[in-house]
Amino acid sequence: QVQLVESGGGLVQAGGSLRLSCAASGRTFITYTMGWFRQAPGKEREFVAAITRSGAKRQYADSVKGRFTISRDNAKNTIYLQMNSLKPEDTAVYYCAADSGGSMWYVRLSQENYDYWGQGTQVTVSS
Repeated sequence: QVQLVESGGGLVQAGGSLRLSCAASGRTFITYTMGWFRQAPGKEREFVAAITRSGAKRQYADSVKGRFTISRDNAKNTIYLQMNSLKPEDTAVYYCAADSGGSMWYVRLSQENYDYWGQGTQVTVSS
């Protein structure tokens, strides 16, 4: 089992940047594919980005491609989401999640595949 704690959210102006972190407990962190999801007010939670166990494979939602970067530091049991050129439509609660059943060669995008979730961190982008 793994526990996830997000941090780094906040209020930023459009065009600005934020870096989210997600710290995981447990010694099996390296066995998990990790992902970021977000949920805006009145909308369903959606996929943002995911990264394989080694970090070799990453995938992004079209809406954030070229602006967001997911990374992980297995020595620190932590993943990151660097968010640049933020837009008001990026406003949401951002969740990190762990997928225990994924492959080392590809990531899974569906949130149903993710077993563990953090509590979320709020990101608000003002226009």
